[in-house]
This record gives sequence, C-alpha cells and structure tokens, in this order.
Amino acid sequence: MSQITSPDFSFIPDSSGVRNPARSGRFHTSHGEVLTPAFMPVGTQGTVKGISPVQLREIGPQVILGNTYHLGLRPGDALVAGLGGLHRFMGWDGPILTDSGGFQVFSLASLRKMTEEGVTFQSHLDGSPQFLSPERSMEIQRNLGSDICMALDECPPGRLERGKLEVSMARTTRWLARSRAVPLQPHQGLFAINQGGTHLDLRRRHLAEAMDLDAKSPFQGFAVGGLSVGEPKEEMNAVLAEFVRELPADRPRYLMGVGTPEDLIFGIEHGVDLFDCVLPSREARHGRILTSRGKLNLKNARHREVDLPLDPACGCYTCRTFSRAYLHHLFRCGELLGFTLNTIHNLSYTVGLTRAARQALLENRFPAFAQSTRAGWQTEEP
Repeated sequence: MSQITSPDFSFIPDSSGVRNPARSGRFHTSHGEVLTPAFMPVGTQGTVKGISPVQLREIGPQVILGNTYHLGLRPGDALVAGLGGLHRFMGWDGPILTDSGGFQVFSLASLRKMTEEGVTFQSHLDGSPQFLSPERSMEIQRNLGSDICMALDECPPGRLERGKLEVSMARTTRWLARSRAVPLQPHQGLFAINQGGTHLDLRRRHLAEAMDLDAKSPFQGFAVGGLSVGEPKEEMNAVLAEFVRELPADRPRYLMGVGTPEDLIFGIEHGVDLFDCVLPSREARHGRILTSRGKLNLKNARHREVDLPLDPACGCYTCRTFSRAYLHHLFRCGELLGFTLNTIHNLSYTVGLTRAARQALLENRFPAFAQSTRAGWQTEEP
C-alpha cells in the first residue's frame, strides 16, 4: 500500500491549445499523481464490475470512483473505516474519488423527500428510512478515506423549468457551504459541483457563488454536474463549449457522468480534464464493444466464426488473446468470463482514448488526432 502524503491538487498545465481550450495537465493526490485528460472507471460498491484490481492495473486508469450512497448503506462507512479505509478494503492503492450521493438520490425520485436539511429516502435495499445531508455525505466520505470528495448537490432532471431550477441551484450553493464546513482527513480534497442545467447564465451565476466560497477556503477542483440527465445532446454540448473554459484554470475540471467516446473527445476539445461514466462497463455486459472503428455488436451471428480480435488496433489482454468467435460464444452462453473480457476491452479502449488524447496535446497535434479518431468511427461496423 502506498504511503499517504499531503495532497497538492494544484493543476499544473503541460500544454494548452492556441485556438481552443483543450489542455493536458497534472495534479497530485495522496495516492499518486494524475495526468490529464483522464477517464475514471466507476466502482460503485467498491469494485469495478466484473474485473479485479490486478486487471484494472494492467488497463491503467489513474483514478477510480466509489459511491457514497451505496457504500454508506452497505457495508457501511464505519465498517470500512474500521478496516483501514476504502483503499485497503478494495485492494486499490491508486487515487479514489467518491461522489456525494446526490445523483443516486436524484434517481430515487419516487422514494425520497427533499428539504433544506437534506434528503429523506427509503433504502433501495430494504425500504428502511434513511437521511442524507451535506454533513452526513462528508462524514461518509471522510470515513471511506477517498482522495477526492464531492460536495453534496441537488441534481435536477434535464429540461426542468427555469424557476424550479433556480430554487434547486440555490439550495446546492447552501449545501456547498455546509459541505465546505465539515472537516475531512488531512489527505482529502473537496470538489465543488456546478449546476444550472442548460442555462449559461445560471451556470455562471452558480460558479460565481462557488467562487465566493472559494475565496475564503479554496476548493481542490470543480465539477460540471446536471448534464446527460435527459436534455438533448446538442444542448449539453452547447453548454460545454461555452462554459468549461470559464472554470478556474488552476484546478482540475471534471465532467460528471459523461463518457461515450464522442463525448470524451468533445469534452477534451473544450477544456475538460476528468471524466467518469458507467457506459464502458455497462455496454460490455450487453455485448456492445467500443472500438477504433465504432461500436461492435458481439451478439450478431456474423461474429460466430471470425478469427479476429475485437479491435486489431487494441493491445489489451482480451484483444491479444481471444477471437471474436470465442467472445461471441461466451456471450451467447451467458458465461461470466465473457462479461469480464468485454469489460477489460471497453475500459482499455476508453482509458486509452484519453491517454492518446493527452499525448496528442503534448505533441501539439490534438486537432488532427480528434479528426482522425472521429473518421475511424464513421467506417462500417468492424
């Protein structure tokens, strides 16, 4: 297990585009340096579904996520703390980010009641009454011992009417101040979450409110939340194109819950540093494979006798070792190994895409890289 040191979340730019805000950089956590742009796999319940920490290390993600809502309910944050914290509990010695639980509470709309104090909800496990406040969210994350903690926010649905969105956004600001007041472990840093839907003026207002708090005690990073929650993709992209560059340049910029290959390239073009999404793992479990030539549907009978890797351009364990015919067979049989091998590939492709984008930024060739990557996706199904 790596030794815990004091955090330094200051964003150090390695490069930035002359004509656009795309950038590479680095920041330090107590469990290692993070080179950006970077994709962070989601490990909701202390595991990235279907694969082991050893397999994760070969894939090479720099940060993985844990979930405050789920881990707080089961096995319980006090238990995790008593067993040495989340890093030791799940056998991962790299950086960990824990989300606040806000999105999960948003998804439990029929089981929750929102008040100024926090959220009362029924556990999805047994229906028992639960309460999550900014203070409780911070307590759970403190007990888990993650490197990056997220302030509790209210995540509104896409296309919420403006008046209700403003009420929600104001509450998130008040919750941000309350989250900020809760002491964390010395090695932990806190990210603020920006809301405002697809209204640029609300996004800017909310950022100004966060910066007022930041002036008193700096946040270690800033996240854009409340996107990819039902609004049209064009509206999400319009917000990102105008707004991301306005986030503080000296802190990591994190786009929450967005992670298709197309979204990664677009986000990087407009200054995003960090991404997370369940999509690569979820798609893998359904036989939908991400490749340099677009999406491959492993369920199709056309792959039954194909003695080729999923993606000839990929060097992951799955592509080095197994044919599409074998992976098609595993999927048709419902074998768990198939889910694991597909997940290894999809995460390798996604993590590798951000790694390649970083290298292109360092070598001042990102526009050409983005163009050629998109062109590859336009070819026929591999």
